Amino acid sequence: MNYKQHIRDVLDFPKQGVNFKDITTLIQKPDVFQSCIDELALLVQDADVILGLDARGFLFAGALAYKLNKPLIIVRKAGKLPYKTISIDYELEYGTNTFELNIDAIKSGEKVAIIDDLLATGWTAQAACELVKKLGWEISSINCVVGLSFLVGEDLLKDYTVNCLVRY
Repeated sequence: MNYKQHIRDVLDFPKQGVNFKDITTLIQKPDVFQSCIDELALLVQDADVILGLDARGFLFAGALAYKLNKPLIIVRKAGKLPYKTISIDYELEYGTNTFELNIDAIKSGEKVAIIDDLLATGWTAQAACELVKKLGWEISSINCVVGLSFLVGEDLLKDYTVNCLVRY
């Protein structure tokens, strides 16, 4: 499916000069969203666990975990998880942030498929990979609906299998 035709460009968001790729128009169409989940499911079948990144990654990760009947774990921004966590600070295109993950989310050695809506600079996915590795889990793949190739995020993640359904 040509997902580009279902992704809206929002100029000058969140700041001047940025062309934001808005996936809300994609998920509003059940057949397009379903196709997206079906394609991602083919890419993550070998994973034991689905890991969704805060916040738009949750949309796709939750649907994937349900479809594949696999455990869903989530990486949240700081202060959002109520149990014991490990954390990592990471850079964003527009600043810095902190990710947290529950320390008891899955068993050591399990293969994790990381899911997000968009791969840009790769810093967010890299931070998630570091959290996963700290807990002794294996990264099966990093999977996004949209990849912004001109921001070379995949270069940062060259040690991993990276899948994007559409690239700009």
